[in-house]
Amino acid sequence: MISRGAIAIAAAAFAAGACAQVAPPPLPPAPIARAQADSLAALPGWDDEDHVAALRAVQAACVAGRGPDLAAVCNAAAALDFLDEAGARAFLEANFRAIPVAAAGRLTGYFMPIYEARSAPSEEFAAPVRPRPPDLPPQDFSPAAHAPYADRAAIKARSTADALAWMRPEDLFFMQIQGTGVLDFPDGEREKAVFAGDNGAPFVGVAQPMRARGLISDQGGSADAIHAWLAQHRGPDAEAIMALDPRYVFFSLTGDDGRDPFGAAGQRLLAGRSVAVDPAWHPMGELLWLDAEAPALAGAFPSYRRLAVALDTGGAIKGQVRADLYLGRGPAAGLEAGRVRHQLTLYRLAPRRRDDE
Repeated sequence: MISRGAIAIAAAAFAAGACAQVAPPPLPPAPIARAQADSLAALPGWDDEDHVAALRAVQAACVAGRGPDLAAVCNAAAALDFLDEAGARAFLEANFRAIPVAAAGRLTGYFMPIYEARSAPSEEFAAPVRPRPPDLPPQDFSPAAHAPYADRAAIKARSTADALAWMRPEDLFFMQIQGTGVLDFPDGEREKAVFAGDNGAPFVGVAQPMRARGLISDQGGSADAIHAWLAQHRGPDAEAIMALDPRYVFFSLTGDDGRDPFGAAGQRLLAGRSVAVDPAWHPMGELLWLDAEAPALAGAFPSYRRLAVALDTGGAIKGQVRADLYLGRGPAAGLEAGRVRHQLTLYRLAPRRRDDE
């Protein structure tokens, strides 16, 4: 068992894997009236937006994003004094235009979980939090660099002498899906577990096969419902379900500072304003308008309409109209995140150029 205080720390993003193949160039936006394509005021839900909070998301994009057009807007934003709601709205409408992204897609949610952990194994806390293996190849967003390493079964059969901590199996499984988490130890110490690599296997969700087997209902596939089933069936039955996802995530530990984690863009995530996207379609720092409705899961909020910034990636986030909304830390954020499965219409928010006027 490695002492938690002696672990070498590296700030790692929730960068959960690369695309299985190179995506084709983005499709052009579907035909739409120019007023809809250009005016933020025409966006669904724009009138109800918190425009001051939206402007803070723009400031985060200014740190993560690139390009001369965005730089000009960022310089203008930096020169502003504090803006009230009306001033923030006016600034955004004057400096950005909305470009609809073709087709429809899906919005999901994620969060930073807080789980109980132990320094030694027990019957209940039987799942080791494993560090990055020394022979794991370097990984980035390119398919060639993310070739399979070893499958979940082979990794779980290895020695646990280097375990960083011990968790309930279902908690570790969900932390591997989230890519990060906080470990709460009985002595009051808390450690942040951050993504340190994965085995290169694609993420496979377990909700659909669980529904097909009659283990959960059609509208009962929320994360909390799946977690509860795994906890109630801890042992061979739960292990068989978790084995359906071949992806395995390794972690490093650092002291918990009580703040939100860093995303793949190298910036700290903003609860309710940061999204994980497919980097084959969206650059880090891109500003997006989310228009998500028609939830598929019971107990979900009816809609999510807001400005968000692409600051993260995820192993399950593939495609042009696909986003995963970061909702914060802890159980309340987890309850909300686990119920987000909404139909998504997506808009890119592009800086206005002089010839747009």
